[in-house]
Amino acid sequence: MPRLKIKNLLFAFLTLSLVACTQNKSELGSKKNPIKFYLVPAQDIMTLTEQGKVLKEYLAKDLGLEVELELPTNYVAVVEAFGSKRADVAILNTLGYVLAHEKYGAEAKLKLINRGRDQYYGQIIVRHDGPKTLKELNGKKFAFVDPTSVSGYLLPQRLFKQEGITIKESVFAGKQDTVVTAVYQKQVDGGATFYTPPDDDGTPKDARWLLRTQYPDIYEKVKILQLTDPIPNNPVVFRKDIPEELKTKIIESLKKYIKTPEGAKVMMDLYHITEFREVADKDYDMVRQYLKDVGMKSHDFVQ
Repeated sequence: MPRLKIKNLLFAFLTLSLVACTQNKSELGSKKNPIKFYLVPAQDIMTLTEQGKVLKEYLAKDLGLEVELELPTNYVAVVEAFGSKRADVAILNTLGYVLAHEKYGAEAKLKLINRGRDQYYGQIIVRHDGPKTLKELNGKKFAFVDPTSVSGYLLPQRLFKQEGITIKESVFAGKQDTVVTAVYQKQVDGGATFYTPPDDDGTPKDARWLLRTQYPDIYEKVKILQLTDPIPNNPVVFRKDIPEELKTKIIESLKKYIKTPEGAKVMMDLYHITEFREVADKDYDMVRQYLKDVGMKSHDFVQ
C-alpha cells in the first residue's frame, strides 16, 4: 500500500480516537454514564440511603445531569472504586482519601466542617461498669470500625502502641454505630469510634449520638474512656480525570445546597456537616505521619 495512504489512514484513525475520547468525556452525566457519587458507610445504612436519595435528586436537578448514588459496604470499597473509575466523586473518610490519593491520584476539593471545626477525634468507649482505665483493656476484646478508619482503627492502634496495650481479640464492626452497639450490649469490652465536642447546650455529639433514639440510656451506660489526637475532617473527593469545569459545578452545587434548609438537614443527618471549605492535600499530612507512627503504608490497605 502506498505510504501516503497509510499516513492518511493513521491520521483518520487517530482523529476518530480523539473524537471518541472527547465524546466519552462529554457523556459523563448522561443516562448512559451518570455521575457516580459514593457515600462512605460511616453510620446507619437507612439514614445514608434516605438522605442520600434526597442529595442525589438535588444534584441531578441543580446540575441538569444524571447522578447515581452508591453505598458500598465498607470503606476500602470506595477507595477501590476510584482505582477502577467506578467512582467519580465521594464523601470519603480521611484515611480513605490518603490511600485513594496515593494509589489513584484522587483529589480532595472540599473539607466537611462541623460547627466551625475542621478537626475531630477518636475516642475509646467502654461501659460504665466496664474497664476504668486504658490499661485495663490489655488482654480484652475490642471493636474497631474499619481498617481504613482513622478514628475507629488507626489512632486507637497508635494509642495502644504508645501505652503498651495488647488487645487479645479484635473485631471490625464496619460502622460507627455498630461499634457503640457492641459495647452497649457487652459483646466487647471496649470500642473505638469518632468524637466531636458537645453542642453548646452540652448535648454529646460523638458516635453514641447515633443511637440516642434506639437506646435512650446510651449516655448512662456507655462512657468515653480516652480521646485520641486530632484528625482532619473528611473530604469531598474527585476522580482525577474528571473535567475541571464539572468538578467546579459540583463543588458550587454542594456549597449552595448546604445553605438551604433542606440541604442543612440532609448534610447534618449524613455526616454532621454544617458547611464546606476549600481544602488542600497537605491538610492531610498529619494522617500520613500517623501511618508512619504505627509502621503502616498504603499497600497494607489497597493492593
